Amino acid sequence: MLSLATAGVFAVGVTVILAMPGPTNTLLAAAGLRLGFTRAARLTMAELAGYVVSISLWGRFLEQAAKSLPWLPACVRAASSIYIACLAVRMWRAARAVPTVARQVIGMRTLFTATLLNPKGILFASAVFPPAAFWSLPAYLAAMALFTALLVPIGLAWVAFGASLGGAKTRWI
Repeated sequence: MLSLATAGVFAVGVTVILAMPGPTNTLLAAAGLRLGFTRAARLTMAELAGYVVSISLWGRFLEQAAKSLPWLPACVRAASSIYIACLAVRMWRAARAVPTVARQVIGMRTLFTATLLNPKGILFASAVFPPAAFWSLPAYLAAMALFTALLVPIGLAWVAFGASLGGAKTRWI
């Protein structure tokens, strides 16, 4: 299980990273714009599935690789952090492309694949998830339960953000 302090630090890290703009959040917002909140809300399950697979695979890989290459997790953390920061800046600068993206069909498979390939998964596995989560099943289940409890409302907030952009009150934007 996770200690209260570990769970608190974990929750803050997850919240900050999930709230950052990126490929998955852009797709969620675009789906909200195109489909409306109710129809696009289900896409958060594809996001969750993509992150669970990505985090689990990266976490296990890095935990095993660190035994023979102890420097690898730190390098992976640094590289994915820099890449995510650059990606966030690029996404905000390209915000006017959201209506173009919104014309495309955004389905479960598209969102799952985008999330699976999202570098945030590597960052979660290498820096945010407690190391015990990848060698202890109870710690893994506790971390994933907390991750799920945070991901769903944040994903829905991105969908709601996109849906709000399609409303009559914001047409002037």
